[in-house]
Amino acid sequence: MYAFKKLIGEEVKVEISGNTTFSGILIDIGLDVLVIYNGSRYLYIPLIHMHNIKDKKGEFAAEEATEKPHGTMPFQTENEVISYRKILLNAKGQFVEIFITGNKSLHGYITNVLNDYFVFYSPVFKTTFISMQHLKWLTPYTTDLTPYTLSTALLPVMPSTRPLSRTFEEQIKKFVGQLLVFDMGDHANKVGLLSDIADNFVELVNAEGHSAYWKISHLKTANTP
Repeated sequence: MYAFKKLIGEEVKVEISGNTTFSGILIDIGLDVLVIYNGSRYLYIPLIHMHNIKDKKGEFAAEEATEKPHGTMPFQTENEVISYRKILLNAKGQFVEIFITGNKSLHGYITNVLNDYFVFYSPVFKTTFISMQHLKWLTPYTTDLTPYTLSTALLPVMPSTRPLSRTFEEQIKKFVGQLLVFDMGDHANKVGLLSDIADNFVELVNAEGHSAYWKISHLKTANTP
């Protein structure tokens, strides 16, 4: 197990990809994920995106201490070693916030977990396919909150009705010939007609009819407009 397991129960500061930092109490460390509590929410962070973690004693002593959580940690089966995949599976159907790319986060539900991606239903982006390797963090909503304060009647769990492939690439192939949005449209050339997929690249034709080729392993999300 990781050497920093000795920090469990201590105040820590974690830096992850994108120059993002979190502070709180280190609650648990699993095979490929860690959990910190920031005083109000639990944050599940895949270790693939963690750059460093350090004890907040001394250098950060002037900051107000985080109040320790009450009750049990969400998404955990008793006496079970946590893992990224188990967290995703245990979170299915519950309100969560996830952070993928840029300054955007998604609010909604996980509906399916496949080999290297999961399916997420958002009131804004609807059904979205998300590569597991690009999720930066996940946090559950408190039980009395819903995304955008919508009523639960307006937020039914909406699992995809189409058959799902086991891998992200194979799932994307099903949309050849259709309009597709990658990475929530964070680049003009990530919105267009999916023309072809070959050799780990997708060909996307933009509104002006010009093709852009994107490497699949660097694409984070996909959804139909």
